[in-house]
Amino acid sequence: MEVEQLTPITAPIALKKAHEHSIHGHTRLDPYYWMRERENPDVKAYLEEENAYVEAVMQHTKPLQEKLYDEIVGRIKKTDMSVPYFLKGYHYYTRHEEGKEYPIHCRKKGTLDATEEVIIDVNEFAVDKPFCHVMGLSVSEDNNLVAFSLDTIGRRQYTIYIKNLETGELLDDVINNTTGGTTWSSDNNYLFYSVQDETLRSHKIFRHQLGTKDTEDIEVFHETDDTYRTFIYKSKSDRYLIIISASTVSTEYRVLDANNPTGEFKIIHPRERDLEYSIAHYGEYFYLITNYEAKNFRLMKTPINQTSKENWTEVIAHREDVFLEDIELFQDYLVLEERHNGLLELRILSWDGKTDYYLEFDEPAYTAYAHYNPEFDTKELRFAYMSMKTPNSIYQFQMDTKEKNLLKQQEVLGDFDSDKYEVERLYATVTDGTKVPISLVYRKGLKKDSKNPLLLYGYGSYGASMDVHFSSARLSLIDRGFIFAIAHIRGGEEMGRKWYEDGKLLKKKNTFQDFIDCGKYLINEKYTSPAYLFGEGGSAGGLLIGAVINMRPDLFNAVVAAVPFVDVVTTMLDDKIPLTTGEYDEWGNPNNKTFYDYILSYSPYDNVEAKDYPAMLVTTGFHDSQVQYWEPAKWVAKLRELKTDNQPLLFQTDMSSGHGGASGRFSRHKLTALEFAFLLDRANITS
Repeated sequence: MEVEQLTPITAPIALKKAHEHSIHGHTRLDPYYWMRERENPDVKAYLEEENAYVEAVMQHTKPLQEKLYDEIVGRIKKTDMSVPYFLKGYHYYTRHEEGKEYPIHCRKKGTLDATEEVIIDVNEFAVDKPFCHVMGLSVSEDNNLVAFSLDTIGRRQYTIYIKNLETGELLDDVINNTTGGTTWSSDNNYLFYSVQDETLRSHKIFRHQLGTKDTEDIEVFHETDDTYRTFIYKSKSDRYLIIISASTVSTEYRVLDANNPTGEFKIIHPRERDLEYSIAHYGEYFYLITNYEAKNFRLMKTPINQTSKENWTEVIAHREDVFLEDIELFQDYLVLEERHNGLLELRILSWDGKTDYYLEFDEPAYTAYAHYNPEFDTKELRFAYMSMKTPNSIYQFQMDTKEKNLLKQQEVLGDFDSDKYEVERLYATVTDGTKVPISLVYRKGLKKDSKNPLLLYGYGSYGASMDVHFSSARLSLIDRGFIFAIAHIRGGEEMGRKWYEDGKLLKKKNTFQDFIDCGKYLINEKYTSPAYLFGEGGSAGGLLIGAVINMRPDLFNAVVAAVPFVDVVTTMLDDKIPLTTGEYDEWGNPNNKTFYDYILSYSPYDNVEAKDYPAMLVTTGFHDSQVQYWEPAKWVAKLRELKTDNQPLLFQTDMSSGHGGASGRFSRHKLTALEFAFLLDRANITS
């Protein structure tokens, strides 16, 4: 009997073309630079070849992928509705229908028993489109029109449309190449929006008059500093149109009476290096959250007609151990979102000074924040709460009586029971003596015998705090024995502003070392071992993963790097692509040799070496506007060329999406199932 010979699966080998980068008397060789030629058919052919390789290597996991996908979407309630909120005479909500991928935005006039009006059914715009995202829904003051923005590519370049809610017809007004945000004037005649330059930097604000062509729109503000971005919105009070210009380290606000849309915007306080502030309006004052002489921010106020810094007076003082993140203003109450010991706390104060208390939560790691609260004259605060084992829960809280009412908790279909899971908050002492928080969730009954597969997730950039959240999809890992952990590493803002500053610029390597040390701590505490430790991060978290596996490849069985920012030097030297100029204060400007040398010392692409690496799954989107697809493509090609191990290196490109992946409610979980199957396969869990 003749035995069938199986053809070995061969990994793609990328074409190399000579290319050099020279600066500061230093030359870098970049033979995969050609991959940035988006329209080059050889580029798409290579990406498709990599996709085919993933398909072939993961073929044996197909039944598992299908099982995982069915599990994940099986936990999602197919017909569902958000908690309605009341605004200007209408109850607004979003609902989903079984068999449809996209939301339906609706409202009812006066009472929830009224006839439903469909504002936008996103499914109608998604017909025959592989990607569809609608954002920026904004109803005019007279409740008759809705502006919304549509992206069918995934590049985050939105076209604005306006719908007549009385007739259901789309107006002829169409505005192209916007950021997606829309803001109405109080007279319903004008719509304000921001547009992007060739690098996708939001740089101009325009005023559109209803019934005219977008070519006739009036430019009301131009942000000429390419390290800043600009946007427009309306105050909660509806009194002011507000333009923000923001860089990494500085902000500047302009305001205009919303009843005078053709007037001139007035600056609140001129921009200053390292001065940040945000504004909210109440009565005759603007309230400002600012780092002025307050590293962790404090709350100040200023008269609406005397807004320069010398007129600011303190409302809430600066505290060394509390970071002030946000506020919510009501007629009788002020709600503060404060961060203490890495956790968000909600503090309620009355304007008369008689009330000052915190909401109490009893889990060791959780997330709580003020939800959407558009009404001003109310004693009801709507807030959200979740943990790694508690589904997203929306509460209505009476600030005067402290009565709490659960309005809705995310329903998880199947046999989910939160009591089957354990949440922990640990602190790892890292190399320089700093204590870094780690949040974990796992099935109860776990044995700390070093043999538990553990997925360690991290981000650590932009001051973005990686607060814990509930994921019904993640149950498919945890129920198969995985521990899921978040390392709250420096570069985020979990422990205050210093936490961020100690993980950026010339201190960026703290981020990577923290993640490594958190992994070592979990190993030392016998939660896992290198044979069972897995790492994951996306975008700037992909940079984290890339840097860490160059530093300690032996620490991990396998890693997942999603839309990873891994070609840091080349990108930060190219001011013609998105994000670069606005991020000099995050990473440093490598046109300066000090920053060049430092970034070069950790940039994942530039530090790939001939050595063994863990197994890897790398994902990207061809239309990604935040991290261009060619960064992971080049990185993978170089890893293939140099790595000395036989571990799988898989590179998956979604050819019809961008930074956020697939747009559909269910279709996005095809990639989730692939990632989980990759991890489970590496952990020798086959079903």
